[in-house]
Amino acid sequence: MSEDAAVLVIVDGANVVGSVPDGWWRDRRGAAERLRDSLVPYAADGLPGLAGPVEIVLVVEGAARGVASVAGVRVESAPGSGDDLIAELAAAAAGPDRECVVVTADRGLRQRVEAYGARCVGPRTVRP
Repeated sequence: MSEDAAVLVIVDGANVVGSVPDGWWRDRRGAAERLRDSLVPYAADGLPGLAGPVEIVLVVEGAARGVASVAGVRVESAPGSGDDLIAELAAAAAGPDRECVVVTADRGLRQRVEAYGARCVGPRTVRP
């Protein structure tokens, strides 16, 4: 991996938000915004076992579409399935020059992105 290629961390917004039963279903957009804001420190500091800085992309879908990006976290609104967009992003990042980490507990999505060489970690990595 080249030194100037930050690790790409793709966060499955729906899966990570849904991992904590805190009433997120009443305000999906607000839950996605809270998750986005909680991810900001990871951009500079990295994730457990993964030194920063990292590039973070939060993928949102459905009622959370349109959540704005902030410094440190780029938000991508999936036009359809969030899983499809995450797989596309992982495929585009695939290669020996860049590491890609996907944050999700979705087994089917994990298999899809691991086929492109991405490494997967669970939601607790970013929502302890």
